[in-house]
Amino acid sequence: MSARPEHFVVPELCNTTGLTLLILFSQLVVVILWFAGSELSWFNFGLMSLYVQWVALVSAGLLCMLRGFVAKFGLGVGALFAFTMVMLVTAGVGFAAEWVVDRGPGMGVRILGQMVISAVITGLVLRYFYVQQRLRLQEQSELQSRIQALQSRIRPHFLFNSMNIIASLIAVDPDTAESVVEDLSELFRASLNDAGNQVPITEELDLCERYLRIEALRLGDRLKLDWQVEASTSTVMIPLLSLQPLLENAIYHGIQPLPEGGTIALNLTYTDEGVSIRIVNPLPEQSRKSEGNRMALVNIRSRLAVLYGNKASLETESQGDQFVTHLRFPKSQGV
Repeated sequence: MSARPEHFVVPELCNTTGLTLLILFSQLVVVILWFAGSELSWFNFGLMSLYVQWVALVSAGLLCMLRGFVAKFGLGVGALFAFTMVMLVTAGVGFAAEWVVDRGPGMGVRILGQMVISAVITGLVLRYFYVQQRLRLQEQSELQSRIQALQSRIRPHFLFNSMNIIASLIAVDPDTAESVVEDLSELFRASLNDAGNQVPITEELDLCERYLRIEALRLGDRLKLDWQVEASTSTVMIPLLSLQPLLENAIYHGIQPLPEGGTIALNLTYTDEGVSIRIVNPLPEQSRKSEGNRMALVNIRSRLAVLYGNKASLETESQGDQFVTHLRFPKSQGV
């Protein structure tokens, strides 16, 4: 299978951060050129600043306007297009500056010198953005691998327990055994889905219910549920398998260690900021020192950070003999 061709990515310069960095970098170039010149005067510094800033801002504006068009090209053609455009802007601004300030002899030589300096700086800047692009692609690839690893993790003992349940039900209750097989297959299908997929929140809740039905057959009356889910008027999206692992965590570290079992309370509400999910489960003494509990939460936080950054949060706290998990993430509307 051939590698996908690499496209030229125009840097995002038309926002506050991008423009600020561009202006500061351009002014740094002015200072360097000013000290490298033969005559140090504030008049020359002002003219040079005006010239360099015009070249930088006009080039940035054109690149922003043509961002979608340039992105269609391959890496080499796109970089050459951007380089040529900056050179034309440099020549145009240089010619206008020379025409207004000094029309004396040597104008062509001075413009050529300006273009040589601009070519060196533009080449270095394009090289910098290329390296940044490669680093971002590498980071995205690594993060996608991490998401896939986190998403596809199914506890081996859950699989074994499910298979034992199916085996024990085949002879006495084949209909329930068939239902368990369907639920288990849906869970595996979800775990093998593309990393980072978002699904309607109703689909994620359906997976949770399938998982809980299987565990209810194993735990019996020891597992009690308090399920409070607010109905949504729109198709709100949620990262696939982001809620089910939290319920799995609640069962294995909250219900299973207790001979009498306990209740898992789930409350899902919608706010102006996004989706709020609160899960409360018992906290046995032996689970308070369990590293597995903490490791699972760290893994889920890592996945949310990849998908949402600081817009999502997963907070936990112990309240006496209860463990509270609070998940928040922004709304993402389905189409």
